[in-house]
Amino acid sequence: MNNKVVMISGANRGIGYAIAKKLFNENYLLSLGIRNLDSIPKLLHSSFSFKYDARDKNSAKLWVDATIKKFGQINCLINNAGTLSWTSIEDDEEDLLDDMWEVNAKAPLRLTRLAFPYLRKSGSGRIIDIISMSGKQVRHNNVGYSMSKYAAIAASLTSRKAGWDDGVRVTSICPGYVKTDMTKNLPQEELTEPEDIAKIVSTLLLLSNKSSIHEILINNVYKEF
Repeated sequence: MNNKVVMISGANRGIGYAIAKKLFNENYLLSLGIRNLDSIPKLLHSSFSFKYDARDKNSAKLWVDATIKKFGQINCLINNAGTLSWTSIEDDEEDLLDDMWEVNAKAPLRLTRLAFPYLRKSGSGRIIDIISMSGKQVRHNNVGYSMSKYAAIAASLTSRKAGWDDGVRVTSICPGYVKTDMTKNLPQEELTEPEDIAKIVSTLLLLSNKSSIHEILINNVYKEF
């Protein structure tokens, strides 16, 4: 049994489930943050799961506390939970904007802040932020989503700096279109597979403190930066 404890938010579907499945098969100890516990895939029933709502500040603390009570340590936090709504420059959709800001920007920062003392203590803590290519470039007029993802990038870079001396290594993974429920209306054969992202996460967890990768861009189309 791998004795490293990995927290994963939004682990019941899409990218989060692919990561959880990969790490489960590699015998990591998993703490899964899931909004609807009835939706846990059968494969993960034996893992530790906790009701986590990215919109609820208190549930983040309860989840971290429960993880420590269960395992006594946290070695890696994977901030994966996210949401997508459309708000253009000319829309007056403050509720949608606030929701994306809460889930995509504030929630991962909140979990990072709460898990940070335990990640520092481990000496080789890992934070992997699943963000988006929308945090690197603006392709569409969806200002709310892009704003929230740019903010998530800023938080990820800051946590990388803050934890460096204590062995905390932080990587932001920025995929383009991935085959998930969010993209079910797009041609599925052209989209990145969630399992490919899971393979990258698995590799990151094997690296030593001397090999830090702060950012990984993944796309299903040719792009130049």
